[in-house]
Amino acid sequence: MSPIQDQDHRPLLLEGPSLGLRLAILAAAAVALMVADHQQQYIGVVRGWLSAAVYPVHWIVDAPGSAWRAASETLTTRRGLTEENDRLKAENREIRLRLLRFDSLEQENQRLREARAGSARVAERSLVAEILRVDLDPYRQRVLVNKGSREDVFVGQAALDATGVFGQVMRVGPVSAEIIMISDPDHAIPVQINRTGVRTIAVGQGQAGNLMLPYLPRNADIVEGDLVVSSGLGGVFPPGYPVAKVGEVRRDPSEPLLSVSAAPLAQLDRDPEVLLVWFDNRVMEPDDEASAGQSLQVDPHAATLEGVPVPDTAAAEPAPELPADPTTPAAGN
Repeated sequence: MSPIQDQDHRPLLLEGPSLGLRLAILAAAAVALMVADHQQQYIGVVRGWLSAAVYPVHWIVDAPGSAWRAASETLTTRRGLTEENDRLKAENREIRLRLLRFDSLEQENQRLREARAGSARVAERSLVAEILRVDLDPYRQRVLVNKGSREDVFVGQAALDATGVFGQVMRVGPVSAEIIMISDPDHAIPVQINRTGVRTIAVGQGQAGNLMLPYLPRNADIVEGDLVVSSGLGGVFPPGYPVAKVGEVRRDPSEPLLSVSAAPLAQLDRDPEVLLVWFDNRVMEPDDEASAGQSLQVDPHAATLEGVPVPDTAAAEPAPELPADPTTPAAGN
Protein backbone atom coordinates (compact mmCIF):
# COMPACT_ATOMS: atom_id res chain seq x y z
CA MET A 1 0.00 0.00 0.00
CA SER A 2 1.41 3.30 -1.01
CA PRO A 3 1.95 6.12 1.50
CA ILE A 4 -0.74 8.19 -0.18
CA GLN A 5 -3.36 5.53 0.45
CA ASP A 6 -2.33 5.31 4.07
CA GLN A 7 -2.91 9.09 4.55
CA ASP A 8 -5.81 9.94 6.96
CA HIS A 9 -8.57 11.98 5.24
CA ARG A 10 -10.54 12.96 8.41
CA PRO A 11 -11.31 16.69 8.78
CA LEU A 12 -8.68 18.73 10.46
CA LEU A 13 -11.27 20.31 12.81
CA LEU A 14 -11.52 17.02 14.54
CA GLU A 15 -7.90 17.26 15.35
CA GLY A 16 -6.56 19.47 18.09
CA PRO A 17 -8.28 20.36 21.34
CA SER A 18 -11.36 18.55 22.43
CA LEU A 19 -14.89 19.81 21.79
CA GLY A 20 -15.38 20.87 25.38
CA LEU A 21 -12.29 23.01 25.33
CA ARG A 22 -13.34 24.65 22.07
CA LEU A 23 -16.85 25.35 23.44
CA ALA A 24 -15.35 27.04 26.46
CA ILE A 25 -13.06 29.15 24.30
CA LEU A 26 -15.93 30.25 22.04
CA ALA A 27 -18.16 31.03 25.01
CA ALA A 28 -15.46 33.13 26.59
CA ALA A 29 -14.94 34.99 23.31
CA ALA A 30 -18.68 35.67 23.03
CA VAL A 31 -18.81 37.02 26.58
CA ALA A 32 -15.77 39.19 25.89
CA LEU A 33 -17.38 40.58 22.75
CA MET A 34 -20.63 41.34 24.57
CA VAL A 35 -18.76 43.13 27.36
CA ALA A 36 -16.73 45.10 24.84
CA ASP A 37 -19.87 46.04 22.89
CA HIS A 38 -21.64 47.16 26.06
CA GLN A 39 -18.74 49.25 27.33
CA GLN A 40 -17.03 50.52 24.19
CA GLN A 41 -19.80 50.25 21.51
CA TYR A 42 -17.37 48.70 19.07
CA ILE A 43 -19.77 46.11 17.79
CA GLY A 44 -22.33 48.82 16.84
CA VAL A 45 -19.83 50.33 14.44
CA VAL A 46 -19.15 46.96 12.90
CA ARG A 47 -22.89 46.28 12.69
CA GLY A 48 -23.43 49.61 10.89
CA TRP A 49 -20.75 48.73 8.36
CA LEU A 50 -22.31 45.36 7.78
CA SER A 51 -25.81 46.87 7.38
CA ALA A 52 -24.52 49.38 4.85
CA ALA A 53 -22.80 46.58 2.99
CA VAL A 54 -25.90 44.40 2.77
CA TYR A 55 -28.46 47.27 2.16
CA PRO A 56 -28.28 47.00 -1.64
CA VAL A 57 -29.05 43.31 -1.31
CA HIS A 58 -32.07 44.07 0.88
CA TRP A 59 -33.27 46.78 -1.54
CA ILE A 60 -33.00 44.46 -4.53
CA VAL A 61 -34.86 41.70 -2.72
CA ASP A 62 -37.60 44.05 -1.47
CA ALA A 63 -37.97 46.06 -4.69
CA PRO A 64 -40.64 43.89 -6.41
CA GLY A 65 -42.85 43.80 -3.33
CA SER A 66 -42.47 47.55 -2.73
CA ALA A 67 -43.31 48.31 -6.35
CA TRP A 68 -46.45 46.17 -6.18
CA ARG A 69 -47.59 47.77 -2.93
CA ALA A 70 -46.99 51.26 -4.32
CA ALA A 71 -48.92 50.49 -7.49
CA SER A 72 -51.82 49.00 -5.53
CA GLU A 73 -51.91 51.99 -3.20
CA THR A 74 -51.83 54.39 -6.14
CA LEU A 75 -54.72 52.63 -7.87
CA THR A 76 -56.70 52.42 -4.65
CA THR A 77 -56.08 56.08 -3.87
CA ARG A 78 -57.09 57.16 -7.37
CA ARG A 79 -60.25 55.07 -7.21
CA GLY A 80 -61.08 56.52 -3.81
CA LEU A 81 -60.42 60.06 -5.01
CA THR A 82 -62.62 59.51 -8.05
CA GLU A 83 -65.47 58.20 -5.90
CA GLU A 84 -65.03 61.03 -3.40
CA ASN A 85 -64.98 63.56 -6.23
CA ASP A 86 -68.21 62.16 -7.67
CA ARG A 87 -69.81 62.23 -4.23
CA LEU A 88 -68.72 65.82 -3.60
CA LYS A 89 -70.03 66.87 -7.01
CA ALA A 90 -73.42 65.33 -6.21
CA GLU A 91 -73.48 67.04 -2.81
CA ASN A 92 -72.47 70.32 -4.43
CA ARG A 93 -75.36 70.08 -6.90
CA GLU A 94 -77.78 69.35 -4.08
CA ILE A 95 -76.45 72.23 -2.00
CA ARG A 96 -76.71 74.60 -4.98
CA LEU A 97 -80.32 73.56 -5.51
CA ARG A 98 -81.02 74.15 -1.83
CA LEU A 99 -79.36 77.56 -2.03
CA LEU A 100 -81.52 78.46 -5.02
CA ARG A 101 -84.59 77.44 -3.04
CA PHE A 102 -83.34 79.40 -0.02
CA ASP A 103 -82.83 82.47 -2.23
CA SER A 104 -86.39 82.10 -3.50
CA LEU A 105 -87.70 81.73 0.05
CA GLU A 106 -85.69 84.72 1.18
CA GLN A 107 -87.12 86.87 -1.62
CA GLU A 108 -90.61 85.60 -0.87
CA ASN A 109 -90.12 86.36 2.82
CA GLN A 110 -88.90 89.84 1.96
CA ARG A 111 -91.94 90.47 -0.25
CA LEU A 112 -94.30 89.30 2.48
CA ARG A 113 -92.55 91.40 5.12
CA GLU A 114 -92.80 94.48 2.90
CA ALA A 115 -96.46 93.76 2.18
CA ARG A 116 -97.23 93.29 5.88
CA ALA A 117 -95.27 96.40 6.80
CA GLY A 118 -97.21 98.41 4.23
CA SER A 119 -100.58 97.29 5.55
CA ALA A 120 -99.79 97.27 9.27
CA ARG A 121 -100.98 100.82 9.91
CA VAL A 122 -104.63 100.11 9.03
CA ALA A 123 -104.97 96.34 8.73
CA GLU A 124 -106.64 94.34 11.46
CA ARG A 125 -105.23 91.13 10.04
CA SER A 126 -103.88 89.73 6.80
CA LEU A 127 -103.60 86.40 5.06
CA VAL A 128 -101.11 85.23 2.44
CA ALA A 129 -102.80 83.52 -0.51
CA GLU A 130 -100.95 81.64 -3.22
CA ILE A 131 -101.98 82.15 -6.82
CA LEU A 132 -103.11 78.82 -8.27
CA ARG A 133 -104.31 79.77 -11.73
CA VAL A 134 -104.34 82.75 -14.07
CA ASP A 135 -107.29 83.40 -16.37
CA LEU A 136 -106.13 82.70 -19.92
CA ASP A 137 -108.77 84.94 -21.48
CA PRO A 138 -106.81 87.88 -22.98
CA TYR A 139 -109.63 90.26 -22.05
CA ARG A 140 -109.84 89.18 -18.41
CA GLN A 141 -107.25 89.90 -15.72
CA ARG A 142 -108.21 87.51 -12.95
CA VAL A 143 -106.47 84.92 -10.79
CA LEU A 144 -107.54 82.06 -8.54
CA VAL A 145 -106.01 81.84 -5.06
CA ASN A 146 -105.94 79.00 -2.53
CA LYS A 147 -107.91 80.73 0.25
CA GLY A 148 -111.68 80.82 0.58
CA SER A 149 -114.58 81.18 2.96
CA ARG A 150 -113.01 78.69 5.36
CA GLU A 151 -110.41 81.37 6.07
CA ASP A 152 -113.11 84.10 6.26
CA VAL A 153 -112.31 85.50 2.83
CA PHE A 154 -115.24 87.58 1.56
CA VAL A 155 -116.41 89.17 -1.68
CA GLY A 156 -115.00 92.66 -2.12
CA GLN A 157 -111.98 92.03 0.08
CA ALA A 158 -108.85 94.00 -0.82
CA ALA A 159 -105.82 92.18 -2.21
CA LEU A 160 -102.37 93.78 -2.04
CA ASP A 161 -98.79 92.88 -2.78
CA ALA A 162 -95.52 94.33 -1.52
CA THR A 163 -95.65 97.33 -3.88
CA GLY A 164 -99.28 98.33 -4.24
CA VAL A 165 -102.94 97.49 -4.78
CA PHE A 166 -103.42 94.18 -6.60
CA GLY A 167 -107.22 93.95 -6.86
CA GLN A 168 -110.21 92.68 -4.90
CA VAL A 169 -111.99 89.39 -4.33
CA MET A 170 -114.80 88.83 -6.82
CA ARG A 171 -116.01 85.32 -6.04
CA VAL A 172 -115.47 83.09 -3.01
CA GLY A 173 -115.65 79.32 -2.63
CA PRO A 174 -114.95 77.17 0.40
CA VAL A 175 -111.25 76.66 -0.40
CA SER A 176 -110.53 79.17 -3.16
CA ALA A 177 -111.38 82.65 -4.33
CA GLU A 178 -111.26 84.57 -7.58
CA ILE A 179 -109.53 87.95 -7.56
CA ILE A 180 -110.16 90.57 -10.21
CA MET A 181 -107.01 92.61 -10.78
CA ILE A 182 -107.06 96.38 -11.12
CA SER A 183 -106.00 95.94 -14.76
CA ASP A 184 -109.18 94.02 -15.68
CA PRO A 185 -111.42 95.97 -18.11
CA ASP A 186 -114.37 95.43 -15.75
CA HIS A 187 -112.57 96.92 -12.76
CA ALA A 188 -112.38 100.56 -11.70
CA ILE A 189 -110.92 101.97 -8.51
CA PRO A 190 -111.35 105.48 -7.04
CA VAL A 191 -107.93 107.14 -6.85
CA GLN A 192 -106.33 110.51 -6.38
CA ILE A 193 -103.11 112.13 -7.50
CA ASN A 194 -100.85 112.09 -4.47
CA ARG A 195 -99.12 115.37 -5.34
CA THR A 196 -102.23 117.48 -5.87
CA GLY A 197 -105.09 115.49 -4.33
CA VAL A 198 -107.08 115.50 -7.58
CA ARG A 199 -109.59 112.63 -7.48
CA THR A 200 -110.45 110.42 -10.43
CA ILE A 201 -111.05 106.80 -11.38
CA ALA A 202 -108.45 104.30 -12.64
CA VAL A 203 -109.92 101.86 -15.15
CA GLY A 204 -108.29 98.60 -16.24
CA GLN A 205 -107.42 98.09 -19.90
CA GLY A 206 -106.96 94.32 -20.00
CA GLN A 207 -103.16 94.61 -19.80
CA ALA A 208 -101.14 93.97 -16.66
CA GLY A 209 -99.00 97.06 -17.19
CA ASN A 210 -101.61 99.63 -18.16
CA LEU A 211 -104.36 101.62 -16.49
CA MET A 212 -106.29 104.60 -17.79
CA LEU A 213 -107.42 107.73 -15.96
CA PRO A 214 -110.08 108.82 -18.48
CA TYR A 215 -112.14 111.28 -16.43
CA LEU A 216 -109.73 114.15 -15.76
CA PRO A 217 -110.58 117.59 -17.17
CA ARG A 218 -108.15 119.17 -19.57
CA ASN A 219 -106.96 121.71 -16.98
CA ALA A 220 -106.22 119.08 -14.28
CA ASP A 221 -102.81 119.38 -12.62
CA ILE A 222 -101.20 116.05 -13.49
CA VAL A 223 -97.81 115.29 -14.97
CA GLU A 224 -95.83 112.21 -15.92
CA GLY A 225 -94.39 110.44 -12.86
CA ASP A 226 -97.14 111.47 -10.43
CA LEU A 227 -98.01 108.82 -7.87
CA VAL A 228 -101.61 107.57 -7.97
CA VAL A 229 -102.98 106.34 -4.64
CA SER A 230 -106.33 105.01 -3.45
CA SER A 231 -108.71 107.75 -2.40
CA GLY A 232 -110.71 105.67 0.09
CA LEU A 233 -113.99 106.25 -1.73
CA GLY A 234 -116.09 103.14 -2.19
CA GLY A 235 -115.00 101.56 1.08
CA VAL A 236 -112.89 98.77 -0.40
CA PHE A 237 -109.41 100.31 -0.06
CA PRO A 238 -108.45 102.82 2.63
CA PRO A 239 -106.92 106.08 1.39
CA GLY A 240 -103.25 106.41 0.63
CA TYR A 241 -102.39 102.98 -0.81
CA PRO A 242 -100.16 103.17 -3.92
CA VAL A 243 -101.95 102.12 -7.08
CA ALA A 244 -99.97 103.30 -10.10
CA LYS A 245 -97.55 105.86 -11.50
CA VAL A 246 -98.65 108.25 -14.23
CA GLY A 247 -97.14 107.57 -17.61
CA GLU A 248 -98.21 109.51 -20.68
CA VAL A 249 -100.41 112.60 -20.37
CA ARG A 250 -101.96 113.81 -23.64
CA ARG A 251 -103.82 117.11 -23.88
CA ASP A 252 -105.94 117.46 -27.00
CA PRO A 253 -107.41 120.99 -27.32
CA SER A 254 -110.40 119.52 -29.12
CA GLU A 255 -111.24 117.16 -26.27
CA PRO A 256 -112.67 118.17 -22.88
CA LEU A 257 -110.88 115.37 -21.05
CA LEU A 258 -107.26 114.34 -20.77
CA SER A 259 -105.94 111.04 -22.03
CA VAL A 260 -103.81 109.72 -19.18
CA SER A 261 -102.19 106.29 -18.88
CA ALA A 262 -100.60 104.86 -15.76
CA ALA A 263 -98.52 101.81 -14.89
CA PRO A 264 -99.71 99.73 -11.90
CA LEU A 265 -97.16 99.48 -9.12
CA ALA A 266 -98.25 95.97 -8.12
CA GLN A 267 -96.43 93.16 -9.90
CA LEU A 268 -99.65 91.91 -11.47
CA ASP A 269 -98.01 89.49 -13.91
CA ARG A 270 -95.22 88.27 -11.61
CA ASP A 271 -96.58 87.90 -8.08
CA PRO A 272 -96.66 84.26 -6.88
CA GLU A 273 -98.82 85.23 -3.91
CA VAL A 274 -100.99 88.10 -2.73
CA LEU A 275 -101.97 89.48 0.65
CA LEU A 276 -105.66 89.44 1.57
CA VAL A 277 -106.28 92.16 4.12
CA TRP A 278 -108.99 92.91 6.67
CA PHE A 279 -108.90 96.68 7.17
CA ASP A 280 -109.89 98.69 10.20
CA ASN A 281 -113.05 100.55 9.18
CA ARG A 282 -112.18 103.36 11.55
CA VAL A 283 -109.68 104.68 9.00
CA MET A 284 -112.53 105.16 6.49
CA GLU A 285 -114.28 108.47 6.10
CA PRO A 286 -117.82 108.61 7.58
CA ASP A 287 -119.35 108.67 4.12
CA ASP A 288 -117.20 105.71 3.15
CA GLU A 289 -118.35 103.60 6.08
CA ALA A 290 -121.92 103.86 4.89
CA SER A 291 -120.89 102.36 1.57
CA ALA A 292 -118.30 99.91 2.92
CA GLY A 293 -118.60 96.42 1.54
CA GLN A 294 -119.50 97.54 -1.97
CA SER A 295 -117.07 97.46 -4.87
CA LEU A 296 -116.91 100.43 -7.17
CA GLN A 297 -120.00 100.85 -9.34
CA VAL A 298 -120.45 103.90 -11.50
CA ASP A 299 -123.89 104.99 -12.65
CA PRO A 300 -123.39 106.60 -16.07
CA HIS A 301 -126.68 108.51 -15.78
CA ALA A 302 -126.25 110.03 -12.33
CA ALA A 303 -122.60 109.86 -11.20
CA THR A 304 -120.22 112.72 -11.91
CA LEU A 305 -116.63 113.33 -10.94
CA GLU A 306 -115.87 116.93 -10.11
CA GLY A 307 -118.50 118.10 -12.59
CA VAL A 308 -117.40 115.78 -15.41
CA PRO A 309 -120.05 113.29 -16.65
CA VAL A 310 -118.97 109.66 -16.41
CA PRO A 311 -119.59 107.65 -19.62
CA ASP A 312 -120.85 104.08 -19.71
CA THR A 313 -117.38 102.64 -20.18
CA ALA A 314 -116.52 103.48 -16.58
CA ALA A 315 -119.00 101.03 -15.13
CA ALA A 316 -117.31 98.30 -13.10
CA GLU A 317 -118.74 94.92 -12.36
CA PRO A 318 -120.55 95.19 -9.01
CA ALA A 319 -119.91 92.78 -6.19
CA PRO A 320 -122.54 91.63 -3.69
CA GLU A 321 -122.89 93.52 -0.45
CA LEU A 322 -120.35 92.53 2.19
CA PRO A 323 -121.32 91.35 5.66
CA ALA A 324 -121.43 94.00 8.37
CA ASP A 325 -118.45 92.28 10.05
CA PRO A 326 -115.68 91.88 7.43
CA THR A 327 -114.26 88.90 9.28
CA THR A 328 -117.47 86.95 8.71
CA PRO A 329 -117.38 84.83 5.52
CA ALA A 330 -119.82 85.77 2.81
CA ALA A 331 -122.46 83.42 1.60
CA GLY A 332 -121.06 80.75 -0.69
CA ASN A 333 -120.86 81.68 -4.33
